[in-house]
Amino acid sequence: MTKAAISTEVTTLNNGVQMPRLGLGVYLSKEGDEVEHAVRYAIEAGYRSIDTASAYNNETGVGRAIAESGIARDELFITTKVWNRDQGYETTLQAFEASRKRLGLDIIDLYLVHWPVAGKFTETYRALEKLYKDGYVRAIGVSNFLLPHFDELLPGCEIKPMVNQVEFHPLLTQPELQSFCREQGIQLEAWSPLMQGNLDVPLLQELAGKYGKSPAQVVIRWDLQKGVITIPKSVRKERIIENGDVFDFELTEAEVAAIDGLNEGRRYGSNPMNFNF
Repeated sequence: MTKAAISTEVTTLNNGVQMPRLGLGVYLSKEGDEVEHAVRYAIEAGYRSIDTASAYNNETGVGRAIAESGIARDELFITTKVWNRDQGYETTLQAFEASRKRLGLDIIDLYLVHWPVAGKFTETYRALEKLYKDGYVRAIGVSNFLLPHFDELLPGCEIKPMVNQVEFHPLLTQPELQSFCREQGIQLEAWSPLMQGNLDVPLLQELAGKYGKSPAQVVIRWDLQKGVITIPKSVRKERIIENGDVFDFELTEAEVAAIDGLNEGRRYGSNPMNFNF
């Protein structure tokens, strides 16, 4: 793996902004040394995208690691999200300001609606549109939105979401949502791409052996070849480096299709259609 390999692999969002195809997720990374070290390890390894959220309670640590990284701000892509209790127009604007202060950043690269809170997410998204138009965020989007949520959101929004971050992995490929986002020009991004470590799947083990890689690396490579941005989470230096070492091999079309065929609609996280907000 080389630093250049990670930092130059980008996709162009529907507003022309370039976003790294591979990033570090920091869900459940503890505020303080743990998250700071994880972000530092990732940046040193060549990662240029960090994904956090106000609900993760580690934005301060992420911001501190960014500030101490020595990397120019315009070389980094930072994502955060508005949490459910803060949703609504004015409260979202206030929550954004709090996140920005914790991160120590003037501009956020990507701001997402974390979950589609019924009766609130359209107003929440309207606040994101204002932040975007005012130049405080470079891109806006949603997280955990399924087709019924888009049916409600898109007719009334002025600016189409640039990203939809959802649970996505070999056992949950959401083909209809994939197709919809592709048709709409909305970039799909995978959270929990490594199935919370449940990678003891014969096909993944077989491909890992073939390519001299880990099952996790095979899954991340599959994500990238499907055009899905991926943000595997780890706090271990060796695992962060390993997760980034996926640019020196390529799965065949048949192998990608075989991994697609593992889909069984299995969720490890909450279902957005019945999540208890």
